[in-house]
Formats: sequence, structure tokens, C-alpha cells
Amino acid sequence: MTINPEIRDYLDALELVDHHVHSTLIPRLTRAEFELNMTEASAPIPSWMTQFDSQVGFAIRRYCAPHLGLDRHADADAYWAARSAVSTEEATRALAGSSGIATSLIDTGYVPTGTTGPLLFDLDEFATLSGQQVFEIVRLETLLERLASAGVPAAELEREFDAALQKATQTAVGFKSIIAYRFGFDFDPREPTSADFLAAAEAWLSTPQTHRRVSDPVLLRALLWKGARTGLPVQIHAGYGDPSLDLDRCNPLLLTPWLRLLPADASDIILLHCYPYHREAGYLAQVFPRVYFDVGLAINYAGAQSEQIIAESLELAPFAKILFSTDAWGLPELHHIGAALWRRGMARILSKWVADDEWSLADAVRVADMIGRGNARRIYKLADR
Repeated sequence: MTINPEIRDYLDALELVDHHVHSTLIPRLTRAEFELNMTEASAPIPSWMTQFDSQVGFAIRRYCAPHLGLDRHADADAYWAARSAVSTEEATRALAGSSGIATSLIDTGYVPTGTTGPLLFDLDEFATLSGQQVFEIVRLETLLERLASAGVPAAELEREFDAALQKATQTAVGFKSIIAYRFGFDFDPREPTSADFLAAAEAWLSTPQTHRRVSDPVLLRALLWKGARTGLPVQIHAGYGDPSLDLDRCNPLLLTPWLRLLPADASDIILLHCYPYHREAGYLAQVFPRVYFDVGLAINYAGAQSEQIIAESLELAPFAKILFSTDAWGLPELHHIGAALWRRGMARILSKWVADDEWSLADAVRVADMIGRGNARRIYKLADR
């Protein structure tokens, strides 16, 4: 198809705001480790296949290879030879640094630790390597788990969490919940009382655990309610993710009873990823004033087919309710292709609508700016930061 050159040029120059993303890995990886980090899988890649033979693998070879001195579509072995020859710092500079993402809102809730310390670059390190402005998204469950691991007793846990949450509002631009992973969306939507919190905390802390991992539905929904009362945006993982979640319990439509109970002054609720329920998320964004969504993560893994997902995300929701994200974790390749595939998909979709005289060129450019950066700047109040 013919791409409108004005739309293409505008999107190519657009300084994106990635409103949900993670940092990149510090250690050098083996090829097997690299390929595992190209997926949401947790088990090793079978020896009889390569993850490069997938939409995400093809996208990496198409969009990232030139930044490592290779031709587009270099084969997997050539790509790995070039990639493994550079340091992780160099890879982050080359790939995240050339993504055209100007600002990243980084979820710091999952940072695995190795024998030498954290396995991901911290916020300042990532900002320096990528050349991006960086802000923090604080994960609600991690905040509670750190207090429990520090020995805060059940009787004091809610008060200490409330204090930690308030302190986090001074530096973070938003919060995130992973209730989808820890339980699912089919929870009692009512706000727990302090007595409910205490009883659940006592039960949780009385169970011996090497690492405190909150999965009690009372505590999880209490955190969600508390986050929604801070005034800062609350991100909620929905849909597609790793094998530890039950996908059928992560349909955002299951949040409807909870969304109905939120007060008018509640925080904005941003549904993350959403695939394969992105059309359902678009419906919720249309009918609930405080609901927003993105289709990050799925764009990376759908590769050349991601245009269809992007187009479907533009069906029902007002354009002021849709955001751009990559949800990249670990590999700077995912930062790079997330931005490249979104630009490609938007350019193709908008060019068709303008060519068909359904949209004006001015409207197409304006909507691209809204989704690519403007909505995130408004919702997270980035100009005030």
C-alpha cells in the first residue's frame, strides 16, 4: 500500500512517551537465554527450534539488525554473532537509544537479583544509556511485600503501607497492580475494611515463606482500592502475559463491577496490554470516564501482523483514552521494535483512512500525536515533573 509521506515523516520524528516499560538486562546472555527473553515463556526453548523463527524474531532481524552493522533481515546466526559481540551497555545505547522514544515510565516492581546484585539497569543508568527521560511506576504488591519482608507486623502493616504509598506519590508518576497474575479479575469488588485487611495480613504473615509474595485476594483488592485513592494513575495488567496467570480470568470485562464502584474522584485506571481482550478494553475505555488502555506487548509479539491489533484498538475508544507502550523487559530489542512496529502500523492505518477520505490529514497527525505522547503527558502530568 502507499504510505502518505507526511504521515510517515511525522511519525518517524515523533518523540514517543512509552508509558509502561521495564529496564534492560545487565548480564551478558547466552543465545538460549536471549531467545527465552524474546518470549513470555518460562520454560527453556526446545532444542529443535529457534525463537528467531517467530513474528518477534523476524521483527528483531528486520528492525534491529541495521543498528548492529548488519543488513535488514540478516539471518539468526549472523544477528546473534553481532549481538553477542557488543556489551549490554552498547546494545542498550544502540537499540533503546535509537528507538525514537523520548520518555519512559519504568515499572520497577520486578527486578530480579543475581549473585552480583540487580540484573536490570537502574533508572539513572537506563536514562543515561538510552538518552531518555525516565520516571518511575511503583508496583503496589512490591511495596507491601517489602514491608512484610522488613518485619512489619500484621497489626501495623496497613498503616505502614499507607505511609509508604503516600511517600511514593512524591516521586512516582503512577502505580501498578498485578492482581491479574496473583489472583485474577473475578474478585469481590467491594473495598475491604481495616478489619478485613488485618485478618488477611495475619493469615499471610503467619505462613512461613522464603520470599513474601502477596496473593490473598483481600490484600490485593485493598491495594487496588488504596492505589485508586492516591490521585495518581493506576496501571492494571490485563490479558496476555507469562504462564503464571490464568488468561481467562484476566479479561478486563471482569473488572466492570469494581469500576462501577469507583468514586468520581478516583485515579485514572489504565489497562495494560489487554490482548486478546483489547476490543473489550476499548469498550471499557468508551463507557467509563476514568478508564484508558494500550496494546503494548502484543505489538512486539505480533510483529508484521501487529497492524491489525493496532487498528482494532482504534475501533471504539475515544482517541484521548489510548496510549502507546512497549512493555519491553530485559532486551533493548523489544524497546526498539515496539516503537518501530507502532509507527509502521499507525502509518499504514492512517494513510488508508486519509486516502479513503474518511479522515483528514490534520486529524490523522493529531491523533498520532495524542496516542504517541500527548495522552500520556496529560494523564501522568509529566509537564509538572
